[in-house]
Amino acid sequence: MSRCTSFGLVPAILLGLAISAGPALAQKTTLKAKNDKVKAKTTAADGTVSKTKTVAATTAPAAPQPTSPVASAPQVVQPATMAVATAPVEAKAEGITGWISDLGAAQAQAKATNRPILAVFSGSDWCKPCIMYEQEVFAKPEFAAYAKDKLVLAHFDFPRQKRNQPSAAQLKLNEAAAAQLNREGDFPLAVVLSPEGKVLAKTGYIAGGPAAFEAYLKKVVPTL
Repeated sequence: MSRCTSFGLVPAILLGLAISAGPALAQKTTLKAKNDKVKAKTTAADGTVSKTKTVAATTAPAAPQPTSPVASAPQVVQPATMAVATAPVEAKAEGITGWISDLGAAQAQAKATNRPILAVFSGSDWCKPCIMYEQEVFAKPEFAAYAKDKLVLAHFDFPRQKRNQPSAAQLKLNEAAAAQLNREGDFPLAVVLSPEGKVLAKTGYIAGGPAAFEAYLKKVVPTL
């Protein structure tokens, strides 16, 4: 599982970071950066610990720092209360369209349809694993067909290049979603929530395309 950690915790793009061949629900990866080198320690569900070292890319400007760490225990996320239109807003990030970019609207739709939410946090113009995730999984027609009647899809993009910045209103929506679901500032991050707003699981990049990601979702939500 590969992650780019923003908000000043780790340099933006991690090149050559070892990527897991499949999902691991209890797997935890800890990243440390020192002297332009990144150390990754991964602890699997069976207690096995593996370590890798990679050389980080040039440090990109840090994104705004969220506050308060997310509790590791399951939580219930309250609907966002931003003063914006109630109609769902579609994510416009490159390679991924048709996703809601308003967490409150996604939660309302999840309750109305009794479907779980898949909320994805991405850095579309600086995070290599994020770009890979979208190209290999979320932008694929196979995944769109699978998710159509099973999931409520939400996408929150945090680009760094000036030309790719979202509107002020969308930025507020993105920050509100991150404050509830991604306070650590992990990228990429996929969060699965129940229709009632309970966080069921969080994961970084999963290799293997739509089939591997669908297998992961079915472990988290067996009814999918």
